[in-house]
Amino acid sequence: MPSIPFLRPTPDVEDAPAEVDVYDPDAALEDLPVAPVGRWGPDVLGDGFTARTVELLPDEDGPVVATVVRYRPEDDPEGPPPTPPRFVMLHLHGWNDYFHQRELARRCAADGAAFYALDLRRYGRSLRPGQLRGYVESLSTYDEEIHAARDLIRADHPELGDVVLMGHSTGGLTAALWAHRHPGALRALVLNAPWLELQGSWILRTLGQPVIERLARYQPTAALPLKDLGFYSRVLAGRAAGAHGEDALPELSPEELTDPAHTGWPIERAWRTSPSAPIRPGWLAAVLAGHSQVAAGLDITCPVLVLVSDKSLFGPRWTEQMRMADTVIDAELTARRAPGLGPLVTVARVRDAVHDVLLSPAAVREGAYRELSRWLRAYAAA
Repeated sequence: MPSIPFLRPTPDVEDAPAEVDVYDPDAALEDLPVAPVGRWGPDVLGDGFTARTVELLPDEDGPVVATVVRYRPEDDPEGPPPTPPRFVMLHLHGWNDYFHQRELARRCAADGAAFYALDLRRYGRSLRPGQLRGYVESLSTYDEEIHAARDLIRADHPELGDVVLMGHSTGGLTAALWAHRHPGALRALVLNAPWLELQGSWILRTLGQPVIERLARYQPTAALPLKDLGFYSRVLAGRAAGAHGEDALPELSPEELTDPAHTGWPIERAWRTSPSAPIRPGWLAAVLAGHSQVAAGLDITCPVLVLVSDKSLFGPRWTEQMRMADTVIDAELTARRAPGLGPLVTVARVRDAVHDVLLSPAAVREGAYRELSRWLRAYAAA
């Protein structure tokens, strides 16, 4: 199979994280809370956050659900002063992820958003024991839960009209394709480091896609022999002493000690695993099909904001420079693809940002939030 840089077989490298953790994320799912069906209940994020389970149509593997998370600043002692919202925002996470960004909800609420997030089927709060993590064979499958979330939002805020959809990484690709298929359905679209193209240009996608499609046809759920080196998880875990077996680390400044980008973002290990779940041909074929659509050009009719790092850094060995770059997608390719999404696209290159731009160190993400706030005032909150 052709080498795909985002998913390349793991070489023997001495700097790869040691496999010493015996934590079993699949077993841990049994003990995690499940949001109630048909009503809002407490969420794992605590005060100000509630969640509800949405039952979806069963597929060939059985029952599936999605989970909608709602943020209410009036119930959050650490949130912004409650004000009447001027628009609604719905967030879609990426691969091997779920919604956990309290700061994002609070910042968007301060900008006038009624904020919601969606844990897609087989991810995060919506993952049930025995399911293949994140597995779908078409990104359009997610239309069902996006539409269900939109119905719940409209029930809460019938006066606010169309939604601002926000997507990160694979969720950004899903959001872009949804917006293309549903012209006029969104007020605006925000893409945070969307995965719009394979690293190495269209040549690798063209050479690799026929092979992946053949595997997807005959062995769609087989685990591909590819391994996650864990470098992005290491970025998100911060620089706390001993977190990765380092003998000595630079002391953190007082400012860094209050920044989760340095001390580690609080993430549920069963919902965002390290290493990530196996990559399966059926899922990868769905992503490559989405990339092909993006390469051909989309026609997203609403305003689009693309936030992406100013650089990427890939390699077989860990380096501290990875804390100041996107180590997952090719930021340059993303920026080049972005203008083809529609007629009104703003691209903001954020210096020293990591893959999730809004999980970068405080000074970096503060600049990204300024860009996001200014853009929302112009296109969403007006």
